[in-house]
Amino acid sequence: MTHRFLVAAGTALVLAGMPHAVAVHAQTVPSTTAAIDTVFARWTTATPGCAVGVAVGGKTVLTKAYGLADLEHDVPNTADTIFEAGSVAKQFTAMAVLLLAKDGKLSLDDPVRKYLPELPDYGAPLTLRHLLNHTSGLRDWGSVAGIAGAPRTTREYTHAHVLDIVSRQKALNFPTGTQWSYTNTGFNLAAVIVSRVSGMSFAEFSRTRIFTPLGMTRTSWRDDHTRVVKGRAIAYTSASDGYHLEMPFENVHGNGGLLTTVGDLLKWNENFVTPIVGDRALVTTQATAGHFNDGRALDYAIGLFLQDYRGVKNVYHSGSTAGYRAHLNRFPDAHTSVAVLCNVSTGDATRSANLVSDLYLTGLTPVTPTTPTLPAPAMTPPPSAAQLAEFNGAYWSDEAEVALTAAVENGALVLTRRPDTVIALTAIDRDTFRGSIGTVTFRRDTAGKVNALSVKQDRVWDLRFQRQ
Repeated sequence: MTHRFLVAAGTALVLAGMPHAVAVHAQTVPSTTAAIDTVFARWTTATPGCAVGVAVGGKTVLTKAYGLADLEHDVPNTADTIFEAGSVAKQFTAMAVLLLAKDGKLSLDDPVRKYLPELPDYGAPLTLRHLLNHTSGLRDWGSVAGIAGAPRTTREYTHAHVLDIVSRQKALNFPTGTQWSYTNTGFNLAAVIVSRVSGMSFAEFSRTRIFTPLGMTRTSWRDDHTRVVKGRAIAYTSASDGYHLEMPFENVHGNGGLLTTVGDLLKWNENFVTPIVGDRALVTTQATAGHFNDGRALDYAIGLFLQDYRGVKNVYHSGSTAGYRAHLNRFPDAHTSVAVLCNVSTGDATRSANLVSDLYLTGLTPVTPTTPTLPAPAMTPPPSAAQLAEFNGAYWSDEAEVALTAAVENGALVLTRRPDTVIALTAIDRDTFRGSIGTVTFRRDTAGKVNALSVKQDRVWDLRFQRQ
């Protein structure tokens, strides 16, 4: 999922009756309980829902849950219910790498191929640090799998699948260290590296070095999706005919796959204030902004976003996997943390976490609602039938191991993919089209003949298919 600008989603609404902001600090006001209930009012005894936890000054001041953990058996969510935290998990994977660096067993500036020789050599240094701050340029393996017709949650992916997909990628989205592109690939590879360097499974390393020392007794990794996890909420998606199961039936983890509770997440956040795992230098390193090759600063640290929330410094991450949604805020200057975990795809954990944060923080910049103005799309004449016919044919990608066939049907261009997928394309210009697969651009040789196509998505910038 895209995370970079999710914080803004929670700022459009301000709860009625919120105290006037006068200074930046945190407050523990019992009367906010009713206002918090309002934030989660849509989740009832007939729906999935969320859990929320708040800590101020290192003490938990609120944990509460709404809705059901299991609709089939009418099991309610509780403050101790285990949810999957999506990409909130990335900071834990980063911590595991940092601990090995502290142990002297690796360096963040080591080349990735030192530990993963399966990766292609892209000609420029690709380091562990690049993996952990999304400047690697590596394509998101899940997006490549989706282009191939088998997106995540549709099959049982493992880390072996991740390595297989990544090993076939002949190009990066951009030269390493020059741009930023969110990619799960880096954190899956980091989890594999932790296992290879430590000599134990990533799950076991995390348990012994992170979870147990912090007292995170209800936290583990979903390294085996068939494992029975007592107290886990089932994930759902909402459809016109009601709720449907939407569980992550895969074993990849490190990018996500963290099974945890709001209480355990609050314990984790406190480690940045009073380190038990690592030390002051280590947690400071993890929460320090990264840089591009030219020295420009990122708004991403090592597995953590750094971005002000309504004028207050916020160290945070959101996450989504299948029907789970999550968000974890930490406001260092106010020593306040807010965790929200949901078991429904419409949970909007980011908005909820930010609305709850509004209740505990004063000194927030007032919200000025704005309506974004989108530029009118450029109008170009649609390609003629003869021009569309130029694209007819089969195109093959070694990197995705899939064929796409372009054909004109009822006067419009479509792509077909085995076994039964038909992707309608809408022309942007003569050679560029938009469809559910992303932006599709047909490429021409020096003689002007179509010889390839390129698929571009948010996390895959130029996946080439050669005409057969």
